[in-house]
Amino acid sequence: MKRIVCILLVLVLLFTTLALSSCHGKERLPEFVLPEEFDDEASYSITFWAKNDNNKYQQQIYKKAVADFEALYPNIDVNLRLFADYGLIYRDVITNIQTSTTPNICITYPDHIATYNTGDNIIVSLDELMANQSFGLGGTDLKFDGVEKDEIVTAFLDEGKIDGTQYALPFMRSTEAVYINVDLLESLGYELPDQLTWDFMFEVSAAAMALGKTTVTDSDGKETEVYAANGQSVLIPFIYKSTDNMMIQYLKQAGAGYSTAEGDILMFNETAEGLLYTVAESVEAGAFSTFKISSYPGNYLNAGQCIFAVDSTAGATWMGHDAPNIDIPEDQLYEFEMAVKPIPQLDPENPQMISQGPSICIFNKRDTGEVVASWLFAQFLLTNDVQIEYSTTEGYVPVTTRAQQSGEYLDYLSRRGEEHPDNFYQPAKIDAAMILLNNLDNTFVTPVFNGSTSVRNAAGQLIENVAKAVRRGKTVDAEFMEALYPEVTALYRLDQLGGAVDPEELSELPRESAILISAFVVIWLMLGAVWLFPIIKNKVSENNSKLPNNKSR
Repeated sequence: MKRIVCILLVLVLLFTTLALSSCHGKERLPEFVLPEEFDDEASYSITFWAKNDNNKYQQQIYKKAVADFEALYPNIDVNLRLFADYGLIYRDVITNIQTSTTPNICITYPDHIATYNTGDNIIVSLDELMANQSFGLGGTDLKFDGVEKDEIVTAFLDEGKIDGTQYALPFMRSTEAVYINVDLLESLGYELPDQLTWDFMFEVSAAAMALGKTTVTDSDGKETEVYAANGQSVLIPFIYKSTDNMMIQYLKQAGAGYSTAEGDILMFNETAEGLLYTVAESVEAGAFSTFKISSYPGNYLNAGQCIFAVDSTAGATWMGHDAPNIDIPEDQLYEFEMAVKPIPQLDPENPQMISQGPSICIFNKRDTGEVVASWLFAQFLLTNDVQIEYSTTEGYVPVTTRAQQSGEYLDYLSRRGEEHPDNFYQPAKIDAAMILLNNLDNTFVTPVFNGSTSVRNAAGQLIENVAKAVRRGKTVDAEFMEALYPEVTALYRLDQLGGAVDPEELSELPRESAILISAFVVIWLMLGAVWLFPIIKNKVSENNSKLPNNKSR
């Protein structure tokens, strides 16, 4: 009997040890080694994660791309999973890194890729794959007309480099635009300039609020207080969707610091402080707000409650009373003349705007053939059929010159404003794309490193905190600023190396969590032992009773 109890105790200790070791972290992957050739007879199943916010055209394009690719490579099965936004993709990838269950291909942002790549060989370097003569960019053995390296816009391709190594391919590119209610602007006595400036936008916004409110009486004699500028109960003249981009672009235009490629944070400077004081003044007047505070700028613009709505060029299909995508009830729509302009500048003669948009990365796997299969599909996403069709669904721009200069894409751009059942040639969408196409040499990107996502978030948080503080009746002064910077630094752990969630840190559970999980394992094993003990005891007694001379034993 003692032997049985000892065996049970040993099993408990064994399972406890296994539990502790499994809590320690993910399985380490070897560095990817490019195989000499790809076995197109072997079967592969790969997963592809992409973002889609219920755009039926994009869903169809993804599904068609998968079907067309599988027709060319019957041995490769592509499993598509769509997410509502890039933040969800980022979260799930970080989680799956810990269990070695990452997807094979992911559409995400370079900042996110830098964080994924802090683990051991998580993301595959693309340099060798791109240069391979057989299945690299424009490779001889590709079963489709692959794009050549020099056909990818150099600036877009360089965005996927981290410390000089290519870890991502660009998929789509966009920038930001100002969507303007021209009627409301002109009613205030202003003319729309060719290039907007920050001072102009803040001035017009303040002028709209300075008119104050007035009382109107309807046909039934009911009196309602409305804003004199737009005759409605709500007016927020200037709304910015991404305050991250707002701060980053303002600092870039001013020649002030933001961050370095090594992760040095430079944005806590006088230029940033000057913008924050301007924001505080504008918020106090009710002239400025943000997406996080008030919701989507396009909703206010489409209801006639906003003059300047700043959003991505990719969001053009939500802008205007005739936009293909509308998020407010039809009876709230306000018909107006809309113009689409580049973001405001400090120096209109030398415009600078951010280049942004999703990229493609490939996750490392033990089977090198599986990685190559993933690489083939990643390249397929750069072919004209995918690039052109996807870019026309929103205000995106294809990332290859082959697509940009194709007759099909140029024909699409030339059809601005043509009638279409789904408003496919919406003027705002094409105008937004043209902003980036006309300013490829005026765009910039921020440094990418482990933690750059947190630095970006912190840049926007400065504006958000100031705006919220003013709305709560707080005074934004030197004392407030002195407390703001350390507050945001602590919130995003900017004082720590990398400044972001490190997958290596996540791979090890906190000691308390490991002990708790181990305790659960031990309890369940002990419960199992208690349940098994009488069964084993009875079995042993039964066997003993069958032995000869049992009593003397």
